[in-house]
Amino acid sequence: MRITSKHMQQISFWQTWVVAGLLMAMPATVIAQEGELTLDDLFATPKLTGTTPSRPAWAPNSEHFAFSWSEPGNPGRGLWVSTSDGKEVRLSSDTASASVRDIVWIDANTIVSLRGNHLWQTSLSQGEDLQFMPVEVGASNLSLSPSGNQAAYIQNGDLWLVDFPSKQNRQLTEIGIASLSSLRKGRYSRPEREIGPGIWSGPTYKWSPDGKTIAFHAVDRREMRKVLFPDYLAAETNPNEVRRGYPGDPNEIRKVGLLNVESGNIMYPDLPDPQANQVIDFNWSPGGALLVDIASDTAVERKLFVLAPGESQVREIWRGVRESRMYTSFGSTWHPDGQQVVFLSDMGDRYGLYTIDASPSGDDRPQLLTDPSYDVLSAPSIAGDALFYAGNGVNPYEQHVYRLNRSGGDPEQVTRLAGRNVGYPSPDGRHLVFMHSNDTSPPELYVVSSEGGEATRVTHSPLPAFTERTWAAAEYVSFPSLVDDYTLHARILKPANMQPGKKYPVLFGPVYSNTARNRWAGNYSLVQHLLAKKGYVIVQVDSRGSNGYGRAFREEFLLGFADQDIEDYASAVAYMESQVYVDPDRIGIWGSSYGGTLSVYSLLMKPGLFQVGVAAAAAVDPVFFGTDDVAIVRSPQTHPEIFERKALNYAANLEDKLLFIHGIQDHVVPFKTTAVLAEELIKQGKDFDFAFAPGATHGWSRERNYDRYLFGKIIEYFDRHLAVPSE
Repeated sequence: MRITSKHMQQISFWQTWVVAGLLMAMPATVIAQEGELTLDDLFATPKLTGTTPSRPAWAPNSEHFAFSWSEPGNPGRGLWVSTSDGKEVRLSSDTASASVRDIVWIDANTIVSLRGNHLWQTSLSQGEDLQFMPVEVGASNLSLSPSGNQAAYIQNGDLWLVDFPSKQNRQLTEIGIASLSSLRKGRYSRPEREIGPGIWSGPTYKWSPDGKTIAFHAVDRREMRKVLFPDYLAAETNPNEVRRGYPGDPNEIRKVGLLNVESGNIMYPDLPDPQANQVIDFNWSPGGALLVDIASDTAVERKLFVLAPGESQVREIWRGVRESRMYTSFGSTWHPDGQQVVFLSDMGDRYGLYTIDASPSGDDRPQLLTDPSYDVLSAPSIAGDALFYAGNGVNPYEQHVYRLNRSGGDPEQVTRLAGRNVGYPSPDGRHLVFMHSNDTSPPELYVVSSEGGEATRVTHSPLPAFTERTWAAAEYVSFPSLVDDYTLHARILKPANMQPGKKYPVLFGPVYSNTARNRWAGNYSLVQHLLAKKGYVIVQVDSRGSNGYGRAFREEFLLGFADQDIEDYASAVAYMESQVYVDPDRIGIWGSSYGGTLSVYSLLMKPGLFQVGVAAAAAVDPVFFGTDDVAIVRSPQTHPEIFERKALNYAANLEDKLLFIHGIQDHVVPFKTTAVLAEELIKQGKDFDFAFAPGATHGWSRERNYDRYLFGKIIEYFDRHLAVPSE
């Protein structure tokens, strides 16, 4: 028998499972001989943790699901298909094809996937994987029409239609206008106008049930401020203009458009103030009514609208207003009956799912569907006769998937693996694929019956070099606040084999809200484990603004950045100093973005609380926050006192060791703001350190080369100032 490359891929996959099982069965004496973990190990290619599987796409008959993934050590992403019980998993794509980006099912037997600049067609019954037809360069967001004969995609900010029988591409809109930026990197380097999500969130487009109309999200940024983010790596320094607003500035204009696929005519429903309201989502009912979910940029107002079939005027079905609301989670969908709407809201002390009658004569009072004792953490998914959602009903540190029968009753917990679980139910609601991770395991796909039971693991992603090592599980603790009656929660990662009587240095970080979580956090998790193996105790605290502890605790973050949450860290330091294994003279703090903000302000507002701080991409001047940050600081016009809380006003207080890290192409937190603070510290005669990266963006922690270099600077800095015990 001739073994094809596809057969080789399947054999390799199952061999990986066997190897993983053998590694798990190895005696502790063998595992104890593992070598020292280094920074180079963490950032080598291929990655220790392998390739994270994509979200699954279910077949319409619920018998299979497909996802993109690659076996440990292999480049690219292939098309993998699994049976609904997870017992048969195989690579179904040509190993020579480009990486799989988007996946749609034409029918229960046929998959079309986007790879490079072509569509490929995969037949399960015939075992064929064939290049089908070309698409425009840069195509993305492939979505099948209800008829199954066509699909749409986005290219350069416009909608295109691909017709399968004729294999023709047709441009449907002329909306896209190219970005001002000459450097295609950074969050704000976006088209001047496009069909697509907003800078921070929003839908893209969705087909109507009859396939005659496409609802799309149009974003226009031409009224936003122009800001320079110089490109020093160009042949000559390039000013590199980017559309980027500040609090109180005009934001991007966000509209919902309705495109008649046949005629090309577009109608824009009249939604309130598109410059100050974000489109959370929109969804079609089975009967062709469009639900539109919007919220103000300040998050104060939330509104649900319905556009009836054939109508041009939207009808408001619900409005929620609360001045204390800040960054929040929203989501909504139609009930299958086409009359009710199910939506995620924070009307109670905890996030919950509510239902409301959307008919003109219906009851406009929302009814709570979910358990009010814990937070619902996702928009609802309705499949079969059930509603699925994520929640933290077990404890604040975990996220599980719950199932609620449409006929009523109490919610049932479907996932049981401790950690973070994100669910994708089959169309008939009988099976649930979920992405699972925890403190010691990167994300993997599992599948389980929606009635519960033992889950079947579908993917094994890490390299043997990862699975051969031991990775310490974290501890979760609670302790009282020193300033009020709140109970605070923290995650602690300790070095292995701690010696009795020895005092260890402590690192708080990366600090942020919602960090005391049992999940895998990419490069941050790898670096934390490296630091623990080097002898540091790692601590993360759910400071104010975190979910899981009630609305009051979450909303105290409003207008209080780097304020009461610093008191939470002071309480956490006091708790750690009470532990016999902690050296109170060797405590550091680090973080990126708002975590960098906390690091800087902690050193400036409470000198001596931490002996060493590392502030990466730190937002140190609220005047230069983003337009989305009005959700926590409002605007200079309404709350001028908040915008006087610049870090440079407290520069004279610096006594401890401080390292700044910043990417010059950081559009979210402009490099300029850290440069201004550094200048003030120099004028004050303060000593500090600086590491920069000319091409790094706000996402430096996951950018190749920059991640290795800048994490190396963080570790080196703490080793220099904290590794040696105090006298």
